[in-house]
This record gives sequence, C-alpha cells and structure tokens, in this order.
Amino acid sequence: MSNKIKLSILGISFSQVQAGAYALIFAEEKGIRRLPIVIGTPEAQSIAIVMEGITPPRPLSHDLMCSIWKELHIELLEVLIHKFEDGAFFSELLLQQNGQEYRIDSRTSDAVALAIRTNSPIYTTEEIMQKMAIVFDEQTPSAPAEPLKEEPGQTGGELSELRLEVLKERLWEAVKDENYELATSLRDEINRRENKS
Repeated sequence: MSNKIKLSILGISFSQVQAGAYALIFAEEKGIRRLPIVIGTPEAQSIAIVMEGITPPRPLSHDLMCSIWKELHIELLEVLIHKFEDGAFFSELLLQQNGQEYRIDSRTSDAVALAIRTNSPIYTTEEIMQKMAIVFDEQTPSAPAEPLKEEPGQTGGELSELRLEVLKERLWEAVKDENYELATSLRDEINRRENKS
C-alpha cells in the first residue's frame, strides 16, 4: 500500500464526552494532522503503563501475548489502521514467523498496545487521515475573527443544533486548546452534515 502514513502516539487524554473512555491521540510523523481514537479504560491503562515505563507485578494480557510471540519466534512487523466504519476503527497486525507473513484482524486499541511493547511501527491510510484527522497547525493565528458566544451547558449532544460555520469555529478553538475529544465530536458532526449535502 503506497499511501501509508506513519503515526506516533502523542498521548492519551480522558474522554470528556464518553464516560469510562479515553482518547488515544496519534500524530502523523511528518505533518500537522492528529488522529484521535476513542478506546476503553483497560486498553488505555495497558498502553499508558508502557508509555510511563511501569512494569506491572504480573504480566497483563498484552505482555503475555508478546511473551508467547517471543518464544515462538513471531515478529510484529507493523500495525495498520486501515478502515473506519460504523463509528469504529479497524486494524490489522502484520506478523512474521519463519519467513512467512500473516495478517491478523485486531481491535485498534489491542494492536497499539502490542505495537508499543514491541517497538513496531503504526500506520494508517491517507484516506483515513483525510476523513478523520484534525489539523493542528501552530502557525495558525491565535484567535478567530469573532469571539464565540459560549452557551451554558453546551455539550456534544447539542452540536446538531449549531450552524455549520459555528461548528467549524468551535473545531478550530478545540484544536487550538488541544481539546481533542471535543474536536473529535465536532469533526464527526461536520462530516455528517457535509456528507448529507
């Protein structure tokens, strides 16, 4: 696949929109786009402990999988986040054993938890980046033309009541503030409306 984009993990943030979930933030290696993916608490913890250099007293499921691979001489060559459908990202693992390659379907959160343990590269497609990524440009001017009027209690569920121009301004502000969770909700609402027209 020629249009693969290499990703690095920028961080994990607590979800402001979905209770008990986290947003895993990827950055494209040579660019300004960010790709937020919502994951569950156990997977977020499994990824975070590796990022923070913590060794659990007993192996977690992802540690166990990596230990099995090591014993069986299986290498994780790469993770590819290749599809977004019905609100979920789809990934696959490219494994190699004795010169033979295998592509295995995986939840994205599990794939990332395994990749981070094996220092394996994570990729996605240009198509996914174009549809789902958020542009974060530090060169962007620091304020929109008009200040936004914040309505009390405005939540992601009420985004459908806002005009498209307001949504785009709020997306700009959310990205500027690095509030990727809100930016994801705004992006999804903008995409939904633009795809309807």
